[in-house]
Amino acid sequence: RLRLHDGKLIKDRRYHLRTYPNCFVAKELTDWLIDHKEAPDRETGIRLMQKLMDYYIIHHVCDEHSDYKDAKLLYRFRKDDGTFPLNKDVKVFMRGQSLYEKLISIEDSILKVREENSVKYQRTFLGCEMIDWLIQEGETANRKEAVELGRALLEHGIIQHVSNRHHFFDSNILYQFWINFRRRRRLTELLNENSSRALSESPDSPFCLRKLNPDQGNTTFLSVQPNKEIKVVSAVRRSSITSLAGNSNPYFSTTPMLVFPPVAECNPKSVLKRPVTNEELLSPGAPYIKKTLTIVGDAVGWGFVVRGGRPCHIQAVDPGGPAAAAGMKVCQFVFSVNGMYVLHLDYQTISSLIMTGPRTLVMEVMEAIE
Repeated sequence: RLRLHDGKLIKDRRYHLRTYPNCFVAKELTDWLIDHKEAPDRETGIRLMQKLMDYYIIHHVCDEHSDYKDAKLLYRFRKDDGTFPLNKDVKVFMRGQSLYEKLISIEDSILKVREENSVKYQRTFLGCEMIDWLIQEGETANRKEAVELGRALLEHGIIQHVSNRHHFFDSNILYQFWINFRRRRRLTELLNENSSRALSESPDSPFCLRKLNPDQGNTTFLSVQPNKEIKVVSAVRRSSITSLAGNSNPYFSTTPMLVFPPVAECNPKSVLKRPVTNEELLSPGAPYIKKTLTIVGDAVGWGFVVRGGRPCHIQAVDPGGPAAAAGMKVCQFVFSVNGMYVLHLDYQTISSLIMTGPRTLVMEVMEAIE
């Protein structure tokens, strides 16, 4: 975005007697991506910009197009018109980036290369050191608040225990910044971020059907695989940040060890008898009806599995969960989530939408008429 501003690709433009501030022409931007080696060809450039649309980073200036078209259409970065959604996840990520930049720019920083069990780790710090620094710099008012901030950063994958065995504590335990915010990233990395994985390899999905041991209460924490940089999903609830919301319930028991609950395997094979396209769903007279479901999540989640993409479908429903009680069934297609049209999105993006939204989920689904 900043490079496009510098290159004057983003500017005020006039179209049909109206001026649209801070926008760019899609076709010009695709040319720019290729010229600056951000994309090898136009097809890849279009896929990259579609990713930015799916993550609500850019949009059509009049929101008349839900997809990115390589044409003389005007698009805009949401950060330039104030519509970028600053949800809790984004705020925690930006707070982590701010702290990282501050830490590496000072002399005698607490961030150092340290060794533990004969392994060297980059960008490390002791938990108690970080808490001392946060209070000293006025980032937090007291040690309790500093611990809550550290836990929020860890739950979002920004920091972690060096061997990924402990939550964040006010102690001599060694942690590191898991994300190197200074690393130069290329847009093409976005295309590899959500590569499809076998279900058995991704037990962190918030829609896997799982029940926790009721005796454990809110003490179970589920870590994502170590190659993911940002998304860490709680097994107790969506990636809600209890520390920022003022909730004092701990994610961990007094023993600071990660506990992995048994995961009920979902059938990875699609329940659909045949593929269905968006055109088929939306064509006049199609044998589908639209239903609105209001699902109130419980302590485990919402109790359903969503899979596929463009359109996504309901793969499985927990018979005793909130989704089943609201009338959800397998083979329904996901039309909208909390008022947002999602037929053009994949299930990872829809998962992110649901996790960062309210606990009460409003979904529109399309169901075949029997």
